[in-house]
Amino acid sequence: MKMSARNRLPGTITEVVKGEAAAKVTLQVGDNHMVALITRESADELGLEVGKQATALVKATDVMILTDEGVA
Repeated sequence: MKMSARNRLPGTITEVVKGEAAAKVTLQVGDNHMVALITRESADELGLEVGKQATALVKATDVMILTDEGVA
């Protein structure tokens, strides 16, 4: 599979919380956690479950950086 997104963060799913329409998926990426809100249908189709390996693809127009002095 080819993908244009260059920011690929492989990790392990540590939590999946499914609601009626959406699912919150938490991914352990190294020492960090990423949280994504996706449709429940997508979570079901992908078979997302705790312990499964997955890759977060990040494609955004804005990225904010926080320091001790505030938002840069």
